[in-house]
Amino acid sequence: MATTTVTDAGSVRIITEVIPATDPRAAQLASGSQAPARTSLQTQGFRRAHPKVLGTIHIFTGVVHICFGIILTLSEHRNPSLPVASGILFWLGILLLVSGSLLVESERRDSPVLVKACCVLSVGVVLGTLVATGIHGTAITRITPGCEKPEPYRARPEWCLHMESKMLSNGLDSILVLLGLLEFCVAVAVLAFGYDTVRQHTYTQLAL
Repeated sequence: MATTTVTDAGSVRIITEVIPATDPRAAQLASGSQAPARTSLQTQGFRRAHPKVLGTIHIFTGVVHICFGIILTLSEHRNPSLPVASGILFWLGILLLVSGSLLVESERRDSPVLVKACCVLSVGVVLGTLVATGIHGTAITRITPGCEKPEPYRARPEWCLHMESKMLSNGLDSILVLLGLLEFCVAVAVLAFGYDTVRQHTYTQLAL
């Protein structure tokens, strides 16, 4: 049974109602007051980075990498360039798809474990983009495969006499380098917000 106490303090009247723990209203008040605090302590800081937007960027660039990988693999199956031979377009594209999917999911779910997974994958994306930038930069400065200095009494292939293919290849590598820079910035942003959120969550657990 609820009890009500009225206290007069000057021109202010304070009414205090004590509700027993068995009252259904007590459970409603408890759930309504605890849920926002739990969300704030866990992933509210991470959500300030708009993980859904960052995840969408990763998914889009991942699809672009895989599409370029398929096209270049089919067109360069005889003399594959360095990016095609290394497979960087495929494994980086898959890594971006997985990372982007987790970032989008972290917008919907309040889970510190999911935030930690996003941070781990973002470290992989940072390392992957650095490796990819080195590979594409090397491919730009490298001679087209099959067009190296020919052996004595052997002529260079006909396509080596035309620079259009090399210019097109360099253009694609330059685009992928710019995409890698975008992916690097997104991954660093995820790491910055994610690390802060994980650190606060760990401190809260130790305090409790």
